Amino acid sequence: MRYKLRLSYDGSRFCGWQIQNNAVTVQGELEKALSTLLGAPVQVTGAGRTDTDVNAINYIAHFEIPDEVRIDAAHLCYKLNAILPRETAVHEVSATDSDFHARFDAVSREYRYFIHFTKDPFCGKYSYRMRYPLDLERMNEAASYLIGEHDFSCFEKTGGNNSTSICTITEAVWETYRPDHAEMLGYPYREGDYIVFRIKANRFLRNMVRAIVGSLTEVGRGKREPSWIKDLINGGTRSDAGSSVPGNALFFTGASYK
Repeated sequence: MRYKLRLSYDGSRFCGWQIQNNAVTVQGELEKALSTLLGAPVQVTGAGRTDTDVNAINYIAHFEIPDEVRIDAAHLCYKLNAILPRETAVHEVSATDSDFHARFDAVSREYRYFIHFTKDPFCGKYSYRMRYPLDLERMNEAASYLIGEHDFSCFEKTGGNNSTSICTITEAVWETYRPDHAEMLGYPYREGDYIVFRIKANRFLRNMVRAIVGSLTEVGRGKREPSWIKDLINGGTRSDAGSSVPGNALFFTGASYK
């Protein structure tokens, strides 16, 4: 019997999603918890790999147990939340089709990256403070070159083991937003103090979003022209692109399934 998990996690505790020797990972903690509760080894497959410090909301995973083992999905969800680290919350456990695959059935995945410009004690853990002004119009022009099917190896961490570096990006845009503590609690706020980058694609390479954001901010600072992004995609290498931004401000925000 195959089951689907829907969960969220704060990435600051983990060395990414994928299980590793001698490291705390989301996959590793889930497998340990499920194996303990079900009394047998359980393997968990996720929608995609997130890097160290990267967060996730409504992340989808699946696991399988023998057909003769019967579980109460709602009770299992409750028990998982009782023993998993506080940085992880399981929202739902549900039976699913035997051929459902959390990774291969996903047709798109979305990430968001948060940046703020003003000193703010309430968002620094999940947002990157930029100490230079950024031109959103230039960054959105640059981001438009990302749309479509391209080889994105220029944004891929060296040493990646993907069989291909070709991805199809369907959305890439910068927007301003007003954080909840300004909206609800009256924290001092000016339009443009907080921005977010939203990107959606059929798949992502290792470190890809953080490298894209780092490159786009170089455009926003006026260090590069927007067309530089097009040049990178058409023939650049990872060393030609911008530096990766920190992972704590990056969120996996969902996957869509066929």
